[in-house]
Amino acid sequence: MVQSTFAAVLDALHDLARLALPAGLLLGAGLIALLLLSLLDRPRARAALGWLTAQAPQVAAWCLVALALGAGLLAVTVTRRAVDTRLSAQQSARYANAADPDGGQTAQQAPSAALLETRTYTRSLALPRDVVTRIGVNDGWSQLLPYLGGAAGSVQDLQEGFTRQGETLTYSRAVTLLTERPVDLDRAAIRANLAFTDPAGGRASFYNAAFDATYAFTNPLDEAATMRFFFPLPQGSGTLSGFQFVVNGKPLRPGTALEGAAWEGEVPARGTVRVQVRYAHQGARAWSYVLSRREALRDLDLTLTTNRPAKFQRYALFPTSQTRTVLGSQHTLRWRLTDVITAQDVAVVFTGGNLRETLHKVHLGQAAALGLAALLCVLWALTRRLPLRPLTLTMSLLGLALGFVLGGVLTAYLPPLLAEGAGSLTGLGLAWLLLSPVQRRYLRVPLVLCAALPLTFLSGGHAGLLVTALATLALLTLQWPAREVRAA
Repeated sequence: MVQSTFAAVLDALHDLARLALPAGLLLGAGLIALLLLSLLDRPRARAALGWLTAQAPQVAAWCLVALALGAGLLAVTVTRRAVDTRLSAQQSARYANAADPDGGQTAQQAPSAALLETRTYTRSLALPRDVVTRIGVNDGWSQLLPYLGGAAGSVQDLQEGFTRQGETLTYSRAVTLLTERPVDLDRAAIRANLAFTDPAGGRASFYNAAFDATYAFTNPLDEAATMRFFFPLPQGSGTLSGFQFVVNGKPLRPGTALEGAAWEGEVPARGTVRVQVRYAHQGARAWSYVLSRREALRDLDLTLTTNRPAKFQRYALFPTSQTRTVLGSQHTLRWRLTDVITAQDVAVVFTGGNLRETLHKVHLGQAAALGLAALLCVLWALTRRLPLRPLTLTMSLLGLALGFVLGGVLTAYLPPLLAEGAGSLTGLGLAWLLLSPVQRRYLRVPLVLCAALPLTFLSGGHAGLLVTALATLALLTLQWPAREVRAA
């Protein structure tokens, strides 16, 4: 980051060097105007020169404020470019110095229950006499069996052969297959918790997911039958930890679990089987619960809790209820469906925004906050008829800019919210300490508003509302006390 910072400083100085020519031309034009005025009207020129000489210290002091503001803007711009360069290098780097999330957009497919049945299929074929005469080889008809093809599916028993009655040859086959008849689930109670984390170093945010589901299905026959339950593993989830597969209170090991966990066993007549599945994993950006087929949902209760606002995929199942805490830090989404037939999925998407784009907005907001801090402090002093020393304002602006730079540097070590929050608090503290005791009392409000301005872009889509609220608060606090002073 140091090398990229130096490169950004050189680029910024190069841009400032381009402003030297217009500034020199402007200064030269002023000197020429003063020289022409002295030639045409010497007394007025002397008066103007005397006024400039008398106001030179004050003008120089306010020029120092402008230089401090320019230096602060330069420092914030350099920090913005350096942070953007670092994030770009991290995203395209082949190696990393920290663990990346091992999951992406996770899709959990709904499980299936089935009734296992055996069915026997028979087929017979009588060959004409001329065909028998043409292919007959010493009556060795059994040699043709391997060429007649095998039976597809899960074959439990296969019986085939040739029988001859007179001059007629008959081929017969009896195949017993194991078939699955789908059975609707009586109840599916699912709890999923997605806890989003913003890792340090500018890496992409991800969520730690905890999945806990309970399923129940019943043998629809009046006699004992063999049933099968299959739970597919989630797609895009990476490594699953703490995986538990419990059937009727008995934990089972999933085995190889190439595609999912399965259970098969004898269920008594009208008996009910309860299955519990738990696991944890990491994911990012989206989570969905996919229905495997157009099925009847007798009782589906899916509750999703998350600490980020969610959006819903179009044409997917919309939650039946939504709740959130007072500050909006915890969102609870619930899908409660009874006796419905649907093939729609539950699909939520979290649009947290690109980290580079978010930090870019934060650093642009810091540049705007520096300019607003200088303007509001001057207006605050004018409306309250307070003396404002330019040197004090200069040091406060430099302290606020230093805090903003610190926030950009800390993004390499802390999550963005903590890093930028610590930077704004540090800048606010430095700006407040560098003020005089009288000015600390009256100028703390504009400094607090300006320090909080860049943090609004970390609010997750509410920046416009927060910026408007800060502007309204600044206007009210700027005008209301001034009216009281004039009225008094």
